[in-house]
Amino acid sequence: MKTVTDFPHEIIEEENVWIPVGDNLNLAARIWRPKDSGNSPVPAILEYIPYRKRFGTTERDEITHKYLAGHGYACIRLDIRGSGESEGVLKDEYTQSELDDGVKAIHWIAKQTWCDGNVGMMGISWGGFNALQIAAMQPEPLKAIVSVSSSDDRYADDIHHMGGTLLGDNLSWASVMFSFNTMPPDPALVGDRWREMWRERLEGSGLWLKTWLEHQRRDEYWRHGSICEDYSDVQVPVFAVSGWADGYTNTVFRLMEKLDVPRKGLVGPWGHTYPHIGRPGPAIDFLSELVRWWDRWLKGKDNGVEHDPMIRAWMQDSAPPNPQYDFRPGKWVGESDWPSASSEPLEYKLGQGRHLEPAEAETAVNGLDVQSPVTLGLFAGKWCSYAKGPDLSGDQRSEDGGGLIFQTDTLEEDVEILGSPVVELELASDQPVAMVAVRLSDMRPDHQVTRVTYGLLNLTHHESRRHPETLEPGKRYKVQVPLNYIAQTFPAGHRIRVAISTVYWPLAWTPPESTRLTVWTGNSRLILPRRKPRPQDDNALRDLGEPVGALGPDMTMIEPGQHTWKVYRDLAENLSELEVVDDRGVFRLNDIGLTVGAHAKETYSAVTGDFTSVRGETVWERTLEREGWSVSTRTRTCLTSDRDNFYIDAELDAYEGDSRFVCKSWREVIPRDHI
Repeated sequence: MKTVTDFPHEIIEEENVWIPVGDNLNLAARIWRPKDSGNSPVPAILEYIPYRKRFGTTERDEITHKYLAGHGYACIRLDIRGSGESEGVLKDEYTQSELDDGVKAIHWIAKQTWCDGNVGMMGISWGGFNALQIAAMQPEPLKAIVSVSSSDDRYADDIHHMGGTLLGDNLSWASVMFSFNTMPPDPALVGDRWREMWRERLEGSGLWLKTWLEHQRRDEYWRHGSICEDYSDVQVPVFAVSGWADGYTNTVFRLMEKLDVPRKGLVGPWGHTYPHIGRPGPAIDFLSELVRWWDRWLKGKDNGVEHDPMIRAWMQDSAPPNPQYDFRPGKWVGESDWPSASSEPLEYKLGQGRHLEPAEAETAVNGLDVQSPVTLGLFAGKWCSYAKGPDLSGDQRSEDGGGLIFQTDTLEEDVEILGSPVVELELASDQPVAMVAVRLSDMRPDHQVTRVTYGLLNLTHHESRRHPETLEPGKRYKVQVPLNYIAQTFPAGHRIRVAISTVYWPLAWTPPESTRLTVWTGNSRLILPRRKPRPQDDNALRDLGEPVGALGPDMTMIEPGQHTWKVYRDLAENLSELEVVDDRGVFRLNDIGLTVGAHAKETYSAVTGDFTSVRGETVWERTLEREGWSVSTRTRTCLTSDRDNFYIDAELDAYEGDSRFVCKSWREVIPRDHI
């Protein structure tokens, strides 16, 4: 990334500003704005997240918000109630109190002498979620939003569930927030009351994993904050962004289809990160894209943003399988509307000889069985890649052996797809609770197999997410499995492969017991959203440029981190285990004299043939230290299950120096509900 220091506006920074939100609570904000904004007010841009402005996102914040401030905006980085230096306790994600606080903060911002009354919201992940949710509440000063890596449906398309299955990332994410919520505010900003605020958080935040597991179907808990309940609530322009390696790609396309406001979508090859620091590359000059967006909708400049393609997507070329890419070859393509008029369905039947046959072919109807091992999926990667290490799927040949495979003949011409592939299956289960995982892959001439996209379906949810029903063993059902949206070219000389399995562990939690599915060929099919190539239009797209950003904070790396994924097999014990180490290292923020450390280890294991043996455990350790002050915390969360229940075993230890400050533990039992 190129660092830029010369901006149209000289900026000033306010390190900590208190924003009152009622309930005798103040939220802590960090503000960058043009130096002359007190006399010449400017629009404001709010990013509202719980990841601690003091040290959690400071590098990203400075690169991004100083740049935007230098282009004539007041940028407010606000910590949610109970996080960072903000007062109160953070008890869950996207609570009504969080959204109400955000609305009050927007009104406060709009009334400041340095603000002209126009406010935008932006954010990635949590900040993208609450930008959508607060937009649906229609606060008058809010004029536009940018939502990166977010969801319009908290049940169907978030880190907790996919297709009604329970995601392994539900445990991982609960553990991240369990750890974040143990950290105190900085005494340098809140003074002597830091210890009282810390204890209040440690005692009051709770065990979010328990709350989430108590809602295993799409009930009111998940419908809250899901703007898909009524898209018309959103009345401001929306810029939606994601990446193909991210977990939140589908939202971009639904928003383009369902919203009735000025809108545009951008999807690159990236993981869960802003596009100007995007990986896999190519990263882009996203900050200039933001300036164009805000100039149009907050300053009223006639710069043509509304005439951009509705969808701008990175059409990925074929690439060998690799759990981590620095760069994905491809090209940018554009669509003026969505669904696209340039797309047409390309259908294949799941046919005889495990062959993907053309839709018009005569195909016999035969029942083929699949009963996958409990360990299928150890090489699937993460539901949502952070692109920090080898967290993408590897060569699918090691996974496909436990599934049912269908593939085309060698392609005679390129096949370019953009959209959501769908697999329709006629199947039966031998158990009342079952799932199906479907993977679409690119088989290269040397037989390496790269996963392109995939979908999951809890078969008890095939009729309703709100009212699942157990299956009648042996009964035939017709189900649709939508796969994640993707843009991909399958080159001539390659093959298209579909793999079907009954397990995808630990990306998704396993069914209660081993399940055999029977899939009927001839009555099952693959539908691809084939895109008609338009090279003349695509080559004329505006260049998105090389990434730039403002100067980040003055930091010293004391101990470098590492991110590893390793699979172990103990042949004597028939035990297989995935170990994920997320070591953030130790670094010092020199300007504030704060040393920060974080280390996580996740392990997911299962014993061959034993579906009651699946186990996930996460341990997080965090440290904060400056001269004369130090704190550390350790959290551990373990999730197991049997045929009837989930079991949570969790611990929290917090230390001030060498003295234990708070120690808590939990033992919880949650009944399984059609999962």
